[in-house]
Amino acid sequence: MEKLKRRWEIRSNWALIVILIVFAINGTLASWMADPITNFIGIDRDNTNPYLYWSLRIILIFPIYQITLPIIGWMFGQFKFFWEFEKSFLTKIGLGFMFKSGKKL
Repeated sequence: MEKLKRRWEIRSNWALIVILIVFAINGTLASWMADPITNFIGIDRDNTNPYLYWSLRIILIFPIYQITLPIIGWMFGQFKFFWEFEKSFLTKIGLGFMFKSGKKL
């Protein structure tokens, strides 16, 4: 836990526990939200190739997770941490252009 606290610049064990709880809740929420969406578009576990089903489901879960992470973090009083985490993660996968504030002179 100390390694995570240093890496994420967290000072208390309580904040670390809250952050881990937010990650757990958000993962569950994103998976839960993907189910009705896949059913709505006609992708069902019973009538779709398992490789196609799970590939599409994971692709669908990814944006849901990214959108809901700062929201759930805010609900637990950790918005600043999760907003910075989100920006860092999206920048690492090549989507950092979404956070550029403008041209530098």
